[in-house]
Amino acid sequence: MDDSERHDEERLEIGRELPLVPLRDVVLLPGAVVPLLVGRERSVHSLELAAEADKLLVVTVQTQPDISDPKARDLRDIGTVARIHQMLRLPDGTTKILVEGLHRVRITAFIEATDHLSAEIELFEAEAAADPTELEALLRQSLELFGQYASAHQRLPEEVSNSVNQIGDGLRRADAIGAWMVLPAEEKQELLEQVDPLRRLRRLVQLLHREVEILRVEERIEDEMKDSVERGHKEAYLNERLRAIRKELGYGDDDDDEVEEYLHKIENTEMSEEAREVAHKEISRLAKMAPMSPESTVTRHYLDILCGMPWQKRSEDQLDTRRAKKHLDQDHHGLEKAKERILEFLSVVKLSGNVQGSILCLAGPPGVGKTSLGRSIADAMGRNFVRVSLGGIRDEAEIRGHRRTYIGSRPGRVLEGIRRAGTRNCVFLLDEIDKLGSDFRGDPSSALLEVLDPEQNKAYSDHFLEVPFDLSEVFFICTANDIHQIPPALEDRMEILRLPGYLEHEKVAIARDFLLPRLRESHGLARARFTISEAAISDAISLYTREAGVRGLERQLATICRKIARRKAERRPIPKIVQRTNLHKFLGPPQFLRRMVDREPEIGVVTGLAWTSTGGEILEIEVAIFAGTGKLQITGNLRKVMEESAQTALSYTRATVPKVAAKMKKQDIHIHVPEGAVPKDGPSAGIAMAVALTSMFTGRPVRRDVAMTGEITLRGKVLPVAGLPEKAVA
Repeated sequence: MDDSERHDEERLEIGRELPLVPLRDVVLLPGAVVPLLVGRERSVHSLELAAEADKLLVVTVQTQPDISDPKARDLRDIGTVARIHQMLRLPDGTTKILVEGLHRVRITAFIEATDHLSAEIELFEAEAAADPTELEALLRQSLELFGQYASAHQRLPEEVSNSVNQIGDGLRRADAIGAWMVLPAEEKQELLEQVDPLRRLRRLVQLLHREVEILRVEERIEDEMKDSVERGHKEAYLNERLRAIRKELGYGDDDDDEVEEYLHKIENTEMSEEAREVAHKEISRLAKMAPMSPESTVTRHYLDILCGMPWQKRSEDQLDTRRAKKHLDQDHHGLEKAKERILEFLSVVKLSGNVQGSILCLAGPPGVGKTSLGRSIADAMGRNFVRVSLGGIRDEAEIRGHRRTYIGSRPGRVLEGIRRAGTRNCVFLLDEIDKLGSDFRGDPSSALLEVLDPEQNKAYSDHFLEVPFDLSEVFFICTANDIHQIPPALEDRMEILRLPGYLEHEKVAIARDFLLPRLRESHGLARARFTISEAAISDAISLYTREAGVRGLERQLATICRKIARRKAERRPIPKIVQRTNLHKFLGPPQFLRRMVDREPEIGVVTGLAWTSTGGEILEIEVAIFAGTGKLQITGNLRKVMEESAQTALSYTRATVPKVAAKMKKQDIHIHVPEGAVPKDGPSAGIAMAVALTSMFTGRPVRRDVAMTGEITLRGKVLPVAGLPEKAVA
């Protein structure tokens, strides 16, 4: 504090009443020197009184800047004592002054005279900082941030940072920083009213961080806009030069040629009126765009997709059911129910003239021919075939498409598949529909509802095309391994056609009539004189594969063909026939053991049957008893439903066989299902567990060549269960 400031403070302590000048939207911080224009008559009189005395006055900001004649209630009670350095009357009656803020003061009373305002004041008592170390850190941080602020702000002079840095007192320096910052009056008033130096500096640092970040963003935006404008001017100039050069050389206008080409495509595609109207609008927009602009690329891509859709292209149906039956029999062995249903469908199409109606869903374990059957249906009908795999799709946009605003957007898989097929009446296979997922990006199964609903798909709208496309002539076929994984609303729109697993003799026939001829051809063995006996094929099925379909069998037969092909390529002798006795030379030791169903009957061991999405399985139920208190232990990686089946079987056995119930109280029971690494669940093992328990407690063995499946109740009733064909195959 210099001598003049100390003298002013002494005078303030003696004379506590000073002239008052209200300010509309300016907050004067201590240490700030600012020019002010004073026009209100009462404020001018206050200036004159201050000039005649010691040139000291009080300034404070109004609560509402639009009030012309403020009263005491319209003024803040925290203000600043200021000294007038210069005062100049202007011809228009206003007065221009240059004032310097000296001290924060609290206005204890407002005095309204006839021609001026004055105020009784008291100085703020300066509080000591609670943490001098934090105070020093905040002072340094504020000075560093203000340097960044001053260098980024275009309106501040370059030397302002140095002048602030030369102020000795830290709090005075902080007030000077706040005075130089361009802030709303409310935030500057907040800095003025804060008595605690630490809180004041924390708020100042917070405001500096915010303003520096805003200035950086503004600078980046300005640079980007400048680059964009310069690039746009450059492109426009170069386009004009290019157009002039092409005109001088006599070349045609490629842009006009492109527009004419699109117009010609639109006329030849026979698209709907709505699609034609949209296409013409897009062509008009394209003609006005710069040829190399990103937007023109998006528009061209959209027009290419729109014109590439088969709006009226159809293939001629071949609906001869006899020919179709012959074709299906040539491609697939068995599957009589599925073939019969397909032939019925073709008959209805032949008589009615359209395919609108049920959607077929081929459900069955892997490898039974679901996908290939769909292709055979297309060949039998003489239609184009397209397949889309839905396994693992979790984004709704994969079905409905992405909107054109996204970079790299494309139609959904449905319309993209139809465009790839090239006809609007293709056979469309939706493969693995039970493997659809859902997450935060949407539910693809819900998007398929409109596709598969005959009442809605006449005007299917994709997010990319955004014009209706008729899907009513498309023959949709779905495939699934487990129909229980299909959402109910989607399953309700489909007719489920179950394809059970193949029996062993059917697999032998498929290998002999379909797989081997194809494998011989693909391995270059069409002329090789070798065969595989049916006994060897049967062993390959039972000892090297464990499946409902024939994919694993095909791989084993391919292994045999590769080994024979190598021998032939090396000009070594090849066997004329692969028999059961030499099968291990080609396939190695057996991977599975035969089920020993002809073993002697055992007590407490029962053969059960289970069903999975890959086919039927054989389960052995084992029961052991030992001295105890009647506790039940269940092992074999059994889930909740199967554990409850064991409890039900035990309760039934206790209730129906009194002698058994008496024994159970003195013995612990252990039920085990082998292959503990495989999780097992379901109610169908209930009857097998009940028989195993009864066998153990009565001492009567159970025949091993009899397998059983079914859910048991407490009253001994066996309820029907699913998957009987697959279980029979097992």
